[in-house]
Amino acid sequence: MIEEAILNNGIQVIHEQNTYTKVGHVGVFINVGSRDEEKGEEGVAHYLEHVIFKGTKKRKAFHVLSRLDSVGGELNAYTTKEETCIYASFPTEYLSRSLELLSDIIFHSNFPKQELIKEKEVVVEEINSYKDSPSDLIFDEFDQDLFKGHPLGNDILGTIQQVQSINRSDVISFVKKHYVPEKMVISSIGNYSLKKLFSYLERYFESSSDYVQTQNRNRPKQVSTKNKTIKKELNQSHTILGGRGCSVDHPFKNSLLLANNLLGGPAMNSRLNLNIRERFGLTYMLESNCAIYSDCGSFSIYFATDPKSTYRVERLVKKELLKLCEKSLGTIQLSQSKKQVKGHLVISMESNLGVMLSNGKSKLLFNKVDTLDEILENFEKISTHQILEVANEIMHPEKLFNLTYQVK
Repeated sequence: MIEEAILNNGIQVIHEQNTYTKVGHVGVFINVGSRDEEKGEEGVAHYLEHVIFKGTKKRKAFHVLSRLDSVGGELNAYTTKEETCIYASFPTEYLSRSLELLSDIIFHSNFPKQELIKEKEVVVEEINSYKDSPSDLIFDEFDQDLFKGHPLGNDILGTIQQVQSINRSDVISFVKKHYVPEKMVISSIGNYSLKKLFSYLERYFESSSDYVQTQNRNRPKQVSTKNKTIKKELNQSHTILGGRGCSVDHPFKNSLLLANNLLGGPAMNSRLNLNIRERFGLTYMLESNCAIYSDCGSFSIYFATDPKSTYRVERLVKKELLKLCEKSLGTIQLSQSKKQVKGHLVISMESNLGVMLSNGKSKLLFNKVDTLDEILENFEKISTHQILEVANEIMHPEKLFNLTYQVK
């Protein structure tokens, strides 16, 4: 059962007690990501995720990193386009230690100058690693074209030039604006009560801020996109075929997720995998994806293949898309598709860390957390008509553009 509470400073708390585990997971979710960076701040949100572990008013970087590692725990973080999460996994008896450490780095990091300089090189290497991976880089360029002129189109990591230009005052200013209680959710799962968790949170997380910023996110405008081919030194060609998708509050969001899973989800029996990879052996990597944001989204199909097969694979992909747009699923097909998605969801809930992260993100985005049964019921309500409608609205080949990295 999920329980909720609110600290006096406005931080929302959600907790799920699990009596069958000896491990706890706690994440602090902050409603800020790369899309919230102003001009001149590009790359700061992700860079901050790195440097927040580099020392506090009472701890040096070594002591921050060793505080949980020394007892077998883990400290980690991630940044997306719309949220940042700093989280800890730990043996249950170290709940207090973990919460105190999370509080210390979030509210009391002092960003030592030398550590900031060193970490820039780490982020630059991270950027370079993406440049060496066309299967990653092409998604960043796809977003740049799809959301041209909007912060959602910016690379989360920023460019090398942008990262190198970030200074300590930029980091501190970003923290003051965004790392405030009003924009935070704490998600927890473990074998301890909400009462126990809350007593520690009152001790460590009752910091307040005089700076209150209203979230001012502008929905990206629809821009004209054209097919584009870029020559690169590669062994394979890489292609993304995609366009706009659904926002979190779109009435057919779940229908799109179901259709996407049927088309090119992770299962080996997806239509793209069976009808292109298995039947013709033309590609090793072939998948479809949905990115869902607070006010918009994207849909894409990615594949890599021999340069001579690029056009043929693209033609076969569009053929599968048209099938989904023109032919309704039969009763048995729809039932099987629902069972598969629901099975994926149930299996994903076997990971307590995954549950904690999912609960926290849901609370941050929707201000509520649906139970697993409620989520499954929502998928059960999807009709063939809804699948057909969302496919024609988002997946029709005429609404998509392609971006190709072709071999020189």
